[in-house]
Amino acid sequence: MLAAYFYYPVWDPTYILVIIAALLSIFASARVKSTYSKYAKVRSMSGLTGAEVAERILHSNGIYGVSIEHVAGDLTDHYDSSSKTLRLSDTVYNSTSVAAIGVAAHECGHAIQDDVGYSPLKLRAALVPVANFGAMISWPLIIIGLIIGGSTSSLLIQIGILLFCAVVLFQLVTLPVEFNASSRAIAVLEQNNILYNEEIADAKKVLSAAAMTYVASAAGTILQLIRLLIIAGGRRDD
Repeated sequence: MLAAYFYYPVWDPTYILVIIAALLSIFASARVKSTYSKYAKVRSMSGLTGAEVAERILHSNGIYGVSIEHVAGDLTDHYDSSSKTLRLSDTVYNSTSVAAIGVAAHECGHAIQDDVGYSPLKLRAALVPVANFGAMISWPLIIIGLIIGGSTSSLLIQIGILLFCAVVLFQLVTLPVEFNASSRAIAVLEQNNILYNEEIADAKKVLSAAAMTYVASAAGTILQLIRLLIIAGGRRDD
């Protein structure tokens, strides 16, 4: 009897959702890497490095309390609102390429959002601990619920799905935050004459490719949620 609870078919039709999510992620990741690689070879006319551009953008927006640091890795660039630190990766910090300048400007976009109190950024920051907890505990609860059966099973599965919804919400809130940061980046690059004409178009391509990774991630979590709902529904039918 106990063995029945551990039995799962070799092929579950909902696996197709997992495959679709994986393909979206692979496609988005490959696209951003190829696009960045292409425009990382295009030197900007200004000759400014990513770090210099970041400093110029921040100061032009009256932001002097954000430090700019070099962080190891490839495209590990990020803005840390808790420490007011903008960290630029190996491929961005000292690079004068159009791609590097676009990425540096994007991260400055987050610093500007923080400075003006952009609501979606605040909401995303508030969701971080909840989303992290949900990502860590939701699947274990659901799996335990599927195994043990009984009335407790349904409760554990429902709690697991609810926690995973926090992950989905975080991904959805991330979209306007990232798109807005890119829009701010392009605008400030034009206003400060850091990039010109075709360079602006090239930077837009880099940032658009990067944005697709967030779209793919959001789509992937939504597909996972749909899968969870289907599994839970099938459990109730049984």
